[in-house]
Amino acid sequence: MSAVTSSLSKRQENDLLSLFSHARLHLLYKASIHGFTAAAFHGRCDLQGPTIIVAYNAAGFVFGAYTSKDYTQSGQAVIDGAAFLYSISAERNKPLRVGSISGKHAFTDGGPGPNFGALVFLHEDKPAVQSNPGDCFNFQEAEMHGNDLALTEFEVYRVEDLLEKPWRNIQWTSERKQQLMTSIQNYLPEIKAVNQARVLLVGPVGAGKSSFFNSINSAFRGNMTCQAITGTARTSVTTQYRAYTIKTGRRGGTLPLILCDTMGLEENADSGLNVDDIVSIFKGHMKDRYQFSSCSSILEDSPGYQKHVTLNDTIHCMAYVIDTCKVSLLSQKMLDKLTAIRKRANQLGIPQILLMTKVDEACPLVAKDLKNVYRSVYIQEKARQLSDSLGIPLSYVLPVKNYSEELELDQNTDILLFMVLEQMLNYADSYFENQITDDQDGSNGPDCAWAEEELLKSQYNVVGWL
Repeated sequence: MSAVTSSLSKRQENDLLSLFSHARLHLLYKASIHGFTAAAFHGRCDLQGPTIIVAYNAAGFVFGAYTSKDYTQSGQAVIDGAAFLYSISAERNKPLRVGSISGKHAFTDGGPGPNFGALVFLHEDKPAVQSNPGDCFNFQEAEMHGNDLALTEFEVYRVEDLLEKPWRNIQWTSERKQQLMTSIQNYLPEIKAVNQARVLLVGPVGAGKSSFFNSINSAFRGNMTCQAITGTARTSVTTQYRAYTIKTGRRGGTLPLILCDTMGLEENADSGLNVDDIVSIFKGHMKDRYQFSSCSSILEDSPGYQKHVTLNDTIHCMAYVIDTCKVSLLSQKMLDKLTAIRKRANQLGIPQILLMTKVDEACPLVAKDLKNVYRSVYIQEKARQLSDSLGIPLSYVLPVKNYSEELELDQNTDILLFMVLEQMLNYADSYFENQITDDQDGSNGPDCAWAEEELLKSQYNVVGWL
């Protein structure tokens, strides 16, 4: 099958791009190929982030609508201050741009074709537009489309825009990479009795938890590794609980960090990793290589249950791992499960961060240059969406790229990976500091009890205290 190509001329494309600051257009849908129907439109354009409609008529007009919001078929009127209608014609030196009427919504997010009030595209599942100037947008019909409402072509593009200034400032230098490596290697937990910070990775099937560990391991080893099993499947490839240590170089020392990998989360309550097992991991009761069961959670008499635990065994920080490409596809059941996990982690005082994986697959501008990750409007929008959905502050959301197809290490990839590790250790420190503070305040909470026992053991060298 031949590639689907744009019908825009070079001049029309440049005129379209002039409506944005630093944008790139990615063709999602072409009606002459995919069909002039609402179903074909929604099948390719829903949940795609910022998009622009490009309609063509025989009068030579190229016109349409931009929205920064997702199409979701919610049936709701969507307010979008960034939305606009536009028109390009050979008679004009620059595009006509029309903003929405003050106080009006931008479009109705329904099941039919895109409905911007003043312009309704794919009207009645035909290559046609319904024109209603004054409804949400005001314009002269002759200027907008030359009074020709029959379409010769209809396309939709995802608008991949770059911010003028990055929303986080990153130093993409070899010096910064070395600084991060040194900081991680020299890390010491706040509580002397704890040898290594323990971080739990939790996320849906296929999000990239095991790949994240392999990428970290590769970056510190200096060559590609595949210690954790990875793959593509509808169910979790990881079936055991694994507590991985990381070495610096082939025969180097061990990092003061343990990454704990888990079975992937699934929507249904009776499949994938369950919340009760996660709580057992939080509290240190699950031994390395415990075989997960989606039918039942670990019990005190289970072979892999660890009864006697210390602060070394508990989780000090948790990282949600989410595929950036699937942020808009997270079901309510999955969000509910993640929310339940967050609630239990909060009850135990465990700091949490969120890793957005596959940022290069989600945004072609990032795929072209990873240094665009904090300039990508699309990545920023998905980070905010995750922050809002899970109730996690935006500052705790970190984009990252795992190694997947590469055979050689990349400095920019390593910098993003090391920045994540640095934040994990910072948040683990917060956890340890809370244990010390609680102990000094005389708290009798469960987390304080662990810290209290560990501190006593370190001071009096009491063996087998627990």
